[in-house]
Amino acid sequence: MGTRKHKMAEERKLARKTLYIAKLSNCPTSPRKMRRVAVLIRGKDVESALNILKYTQKEASERLYKLLLSAIANWQEKNEGVRMEESNLFVKSIMVDSARQLKRIRPAPQGRAHRIRKRSNHVTLILDSLVKPEFEEAINN
Repeated sequence: MGTRKHKMAEERKLARKTLYIAKLSNCPTSPRKMRRVAVLIRGKDVESALNILKYTQKEASERLYKLLLSAIANWQEKNEGVRMEESNLFVKSIMVDSARQLKRIRPAPQGRAHRIRKRSNHVTLILDSLVKPEFEEAINN
């Protein structure tokens, strides 16, 4: 590998260390309903996002609340001894993608059948910190 590619790979690796990811796969809620709740917390700081999800009356908000708690736990795993309030965590991105569909048959009039698609989704939540970690500051100096 050339030096330029090696240098870019190292920069990407450092950037990944400051991102904290949580994924939810095959969630049995339609992607459209999940996206309506995901838009509410995109770009917000973690504390306000938790409050929004806690008091939103959609079913999808409970699942996103647990996913956000999981991402916070991932952050705590990488940053032991650092307080969450000092790091200024925020929801950098949240992506809702469609997953598999369960296809079912519903009886219809005159002997026909209508197909029902029970949709599900995958959610990827990425947290980022406004404060740089110590290992990144040491490399830049």
